[in-house]
Amino acid sequence: MTEVLVLYYSRGGSVARLARHVARGVGEVDGVMARLRTVPPVAASTQTASPPEPEDGAPYVLRQDLAECAGLILGSPTRFGNMAAPLKHFIDGLGAEWASGTLVGKPAAVFTSTATMHGGQESTLLSMMVPLLHHGCVVAGIPYTEAALHSTRGGGTPYGASHVSGMQDDPQPSDDEALLARSLGRRIAQLAVKLQA
Repeated sequence: MTEVLVLYYSRGGSVARLARHVARGVGEVDGVMARLRTVPPVAASTQTASPPEPEDGAPYVLRQDLAECAGLILGSPTRFGNMAAPLKHFIDGLGAEWASGTLVGKPAAVFTSTATMHGGQESTLLSMMVPLLHHGCVVAGIPYTEAALHSTRGGGTPYGASHVSGMQDDPQPSDDEALLARSLGRRIAQLAVKLQA
């Protein structure tokens, strides 16, 4: 079975919900399944460390997950137009994987969530693509042939799936946002199958 790693960080639940829609899209492709993983939070050395496994949700990512996956989809909330520190911290520690080419030639994509329409979704998605390019991934977005890109009134961009949670921090994606997230998952799963052949 071909596996696509859906790796994310989520604090308020929006990115985690979007990750499940992405994973659902991955699973819609015959012979492909999603491996859902998260990264631990980071804290100053004066704060308590996180437990070795999260209490609920996806397990923490291991380096072997990167080696075993046929594709990678990264998700993060937006932090001032950039990915959140926990995901960046994990990526910054992948020097050995970069040097050995662990991700070279694997399809990859990105997704995010913001509180507002102009909260930096596209700049966050672009910031997440840069390390994927350095790792030699084949980066893909959502083509405009996806009709929901034309009708969405919330998240969803050609750079990747996204969600606007609003000021009330609603973690539930709209119908269009969920559809685009599934579409992104399907796209990377299909590319993974093609590139493996």
